[in-house]
Amino acid sequence: MLFKKWIPNLLTFSNLSFGVLSILENINQNYFASAIFIIIAAVIDRYDGRIASHLNVSSELGKELDSLADLVSFGVAPALLIFNKFNYFHLDIKAVGICVLLLYIISGSYRLAKYNIGKFKGAFIGLPITVTGFILALYSLVAPSNSVSRLVSIFLLMFLAYFMVSKYKFKKI
Repeated sequence: MLFKKWIPNLLTFSNLSFGVLSILENINQNYFASAIFIIIAAVIDRYDGRIASHLNVSSELGKELDSLADLVSFGVAPALLIFNKFNYFHLDIKAVGICVLLLYIISGSYRLAKYNIGKFKGAFIGLPITVTGFILALYSLVAPSNSVSRLVSIFLLMFLAYFMVSKYKFKKI
């Protein structure tokens, strides 16, 4: 059954597609749709690995594809969503916003690479990027576009970046 081994990868490609759609909606200033696409990607990401294990078709290729999709959907897409929704371009803190955006994305990519070379022992070391992207998408849905939310979003990006690369253990649920 050749098709069976592609099911998890098709889910991963769906995750990636929703991440790209999120970025496109962000460019169009449709921040609601952008956030929803990140949340949909998170739901899909929750099951691609489980389905691969269930079907006994886990692979190194699938693991790498998943990390690449996760970087787009939960690293780049939510960081751009927060950056654009809270108008960092129109502030005196534009440079700070760009630095924090890059810090978040770089921390996420580092965390994904570190996870790929390590052994999973029942708990994640550092907060998974899927969780952080999901949190940022939810925040963008509930926070108004004002100066307080803008400031909170900068600290939220820094806080999440730190926890992705931290040594804290987070139990898989």
